[in-house]
Amino acid sequence: MDATIQISIDVIDLEEALALARASVAAGVDWLEVGTPLILAEGLHAVRAFRSAFPDTPIVVDLKTMDGAGLEAEMMFKAGGNMVVVMGQAHDASIIEQVKMAKQYGGRVMCDVMLCPDKPGRAREAQEMGVDYIIVHTGFDERNMIQGLSPLDDLPSVLEAVTIPVQAVGGLSVDQAIETLKLGAQIVVFGAPLVISGTEFKAADPNFEVQLREIVQRVREA
Repeated sequence: MDATIQISIDVIDLEEALALARASVAAGVDWLEVGTPLILAEGLHAVRAFRSAFPDTPIVVDLKTMDGAGLEAEMMFKAGGNMVVVMGQAHDASIIEQVKMAKQYGGRVMCDVMLCPDKPGRAREAQEMGVDYIIVHTGFDERNMIQGLSPLDDLPSVLEAVTIPVQAVGGLSVDQAIETLKLGAQIVVFGAPLVISGTEFKAADPNFEVQLREIVQRVREA
């Protein structure tokens, strides 16, 4: 399947994150995500380290920006990030400012519609404001508290609402992640449960690269 495969690196130790990223690239992943926990732990240093280690790999910086969006985006683009994430729940001004900064630096913007009351409507508005991608996201805490929630619940309606690429993320199994592509998503994201072990943000399996390589192959052959 011709899809972009993204890996979310959500550990909080930079050396461990770089080791996971190296294994991910070796396994055939297309995009590396500097996850929110890693950003909080290591900040711009993590983005610079990823760019230095992987000069040719697109890097997503999951800022989950709610305010100060232009400055946050500028910082990450200057550090070497290619894509930044603004929340759909943010004010229109934040989305617009992040889009402006992306145009200035040749970057791209992802809009995460997590917790938006009208996800398709907000996705459409974000597209009109110039974002490049939509993220349909069921949050870590949300899905742990309310069993059975899944981004698959909202994905079809969001796909119908926009023409830009969409990804779904949040506790999906490998089979479910592949299903998102069959529904029309163009980017598949793997993180939990591969990277997140239980409720701890650490590597889940010492055979991470082998496991991920098999998953990448399954996606390509789907």
